[in-house]
Order: sequence, then structure tokens, then C-alpha cells
Amino acid sequence: MRDRVRAADGRHLMVERMGDPRGRPVFLLHGTPGSRLGPAPRGMVLYQRHTQLIAYDRPGYGGSDRHEGRRIKDVVEDVRAIADALGLERFAVVGRSGGAPHALACAALMPERITRTAALVSLAPRDAAGLDWFDGMAASNVQAYSTAADDPESLAASFIVRSAQIRRDPVRLLDDLRRELTDSDRLVVNDAGIRSMLLRNFSEGLRHSAWGWIDDAIAFCRPWGFDPARITGRVLLWHGVKDVFAPVGHSRWLAGQIPGATAVLEPAAAHFDAFPMLPRVLDWLLDEREPPDAPRPALVPGG
Repeated sequence: MRDRVRAADGRHLMVERMGDPRGRPVFLLHGTPGSRLGPAPRGMVLYQRHTQLIAYDRPGYGGSDRHEGRRIKDVVEDVRAIADALGLERFAVVGRSGGAPHALACAALMPERITRTAALVSLAPRDAAGLDWFDGMAASNVQAYSTAADDPESLAASFIVRSAQIRRDPVRLLDDLRRELTDSDRLVVNDAGIRSMLLRNFSEGLRHSAWGWIDDAIAFCRPWGFDPARITGRVLLWHGVKDVFAPVGHSRWLAGQIPGATAVLEPAAAHFDAFPMLPRVLDWLLDEREPPDAPRPALVPGG
């Protein structure tokens, strides 16, 4: 079911609801670039878990109006507006990749409404003390985030050109990514179903403009507007140790800052391995089970 929700400042947000309409609510915050049509558990999985999944296009993506100059913390008022419009008082939230810092913002700034939070393959704040932010990161992301921090106008110009090319041929983004994929990521992306979903996801996210992608990249490199150490709820951090797009050191740093966090670090996994993890993460979010199975040495309690 698709909804168009008005944010507090009058912008419109495009929302997609999936699964059991009477089920327990979970917000799913998409990656970068992406859209509400991004990776999500199948409808059967959601119905089996009596779950309704709420995804929406972040400002500037897909059918959502741009929020110029937005920061990571600004996601909270958009999620609050959607939850209010749907009559949801309390809910869980999960974010993958670029959606993960936004999920952490909800945990930090809306604790009275968040039951549990999961952040999969997350970045840490650009100003994270003691973290070598670019260590282990693919060259393309190093270049993009360096430009976002130092020359955002140049980043915008390059992303506008690149997104126009992707709109004409969405396969181009997958081909660009393929050069830096690990073997593990390549296995995931080569799956026909996942490949089709990713193409639909990218096409929808960039169908009007590149501004969602641009604003995400800039927001990651500026102060987020909250301190992860102030998060008081239960948080699951999942990360593939071989990730080159958001290196595992970012989740290790977050685990050391968030008092209620548990980090699951999968030694053989990489960035896109977060896709098949979503059903197991839902179990943890909704059923209050222990974190998804992982080798015991990979469990790193936060705090």
C-alpha cells in the first residue's frame, strides 16, 4: 500500500507499507542511493512474523520532496510524521548502509517511541574520535566522501551527471560497483532476483534527480546532530568484516560508544550480505530474541 504523507514543514514523503497491515510495525530506512523499493523481506516472511514494514523515500529520492541542507537528525521528524499519519505509537526501526545512521538518529532522539533499533553496515560520524574513517574503504567512496566534505558543489555537479547516466541505464551503477565488489558481495549481487530489485530500487530513487544521493553524502560528512553515546535503547549493529563500502571499523567504533549495543561482526561477510540478514534481524527487533547467530568471538558488547 502506498501513501503520500505531509511532513511537518509541508514537504511530501512517499511511503510504502508492506506485509500484514495489522502486524507489529517496523520502519525500514533504505541505503544510499536508494528508495522505498529497496531490499526488504518478502511478503510471506512479513506475514509469518505478523509484521508491517514501513519504508519511505528519504527527501530528494523517488517521490519525496527535497529537504535542502538536511542533517542526519532531521530524519526523526519525518519518521514521526509518518508514524503519526499511520496511527503508530511505538515501533522498531532498522536501517541498512546509508539508512543505518538515520536509524541511530531515531534511537537517540525519539527513544519514547522506538522499541528496538538495528543498524546494518553503518557508517560512523565523520568526526568520530580515534577512528580512521577511510581505513579499508573503497577508492570510489573515499573520493566521494572527501569531495562531499571539502567541495560539496563539485560533488553535486558530478552526481547530477552520474545520476542522469544511471536513469538512462540503471545497469551502469551496478557495473560501476562491480569493480570494487568483494567475492562475497559479487555472489549476492549476481543473484537474478536481487539484481532485478536493485535496478528497480536505483531507478526509483534517482528518477527525478540526484539530490537525495547528494544530500545523503554531504550529511554523512557533517555533524549528525546527536551523540551516539546518548542512545539508551537496545541496538543491534551488524557488519560484514570484509565490507569495503562502509568498513567494519565504523561499527566497532559505534559499539564502543552506544551503551546498549551489541555488534555482530561476520568474518566472511561483506556489504551486500546485509540483504539476506533482514529476516533474522526482524526476529530480533520484534521477538526480543538474542542477536542473529554469529561466531561467538564476533559478538562485541557495546559500552
